[in-house]
Amino acid sequence: HVQLVESGGGSVEAGGSLRLSCTIVGYEYSTHCMGWFRQAPGKEREGIAHITDEGKIRYVDSVKGRFTISQDNAKNTLFLQMNSLKPEDTATYYCATDRWSSVCDGTRDWKTFDYWGQGTQVTVS
Repeated sequence: HVQLVESGGGSVEAGGSLRLSCTIVGYEYSTHCMGWFRQAPGKEREGIAHITDEGKIRYVDSVKGRFTISQDNAKNTLFLQMNSLKPEDTATYYCATDRWSSVCDGTRDWKTFDYWGQGTQVTVS
């Protein structure tokens, strides 16, 4: 039984920073595609950053240069460092993972990911 638990959300002023964490328990595949997604009210969920077990990383253009995805494989934890936050970054942020590391470039529909966290709210004012 795979569980993902996000933490680190909150409220911050524009220009500020937050660091999200996602702890993954029970994942037993040797490969992975892990991603951070966000969903603003009334909008479709979008993938913003992805990383494979080999460390291949991809960002959506809107967060490039501001957000950094990283992983600690020994601790089964995924991170998202968010700097220079903007009001348009306000959303519920989710982490997700599955074993399909060969398709981990942001083109895969978010609905195809197997395992999800519960989400954490980020509000930028």
